[in-house]
Amino acid sequence: MEAHLLNGVALAYIGDVYYELSIRKYLLSLGITKVNSLHKKAIHYTSGVAQSKIIMTLINEGTLTEEETNYFKKGRNASGPGRKNIDMEDYQRSTGFEALIGYLYLKDIKRADEVIELSISIANREV
Repeated sequence: MEAHLLNGVALAYIGDVYYELSIRKYLLSLGITKVNSLHKKAIHYTSGVAQSKIIMTLINEGTLTEEETNYFKKGRNASGPGRKNIDMEDYQRSTGFEALIGYLYLKDIKRADEVIELSISIANREV
């Protein structure tokens, strides 16, 4: 499947799954095994607010290429009206983040994993 043929929401759909799986693997690697604890810890990395902060840090630190930033924007701009429990800007940014991860997953999984590792590092700074 070619990433450039997919719209931003479709990229976010696959990116959400891959990012969530990566976070779950990371948390298990820390030795956390109780499902309730895993869920509570995962939210720190996967909530819309967390993803919004992560993507803004990645952009502000100049971590992303121009192409990667464009795929973030593709997802952000296609995200729709948002949800009741999250600010619209955070929702749009988190959708853009997931689209970026989806794009990288389909195009260059090694780079996707690098960005996810950076994302974990950024989220851990927020503790």
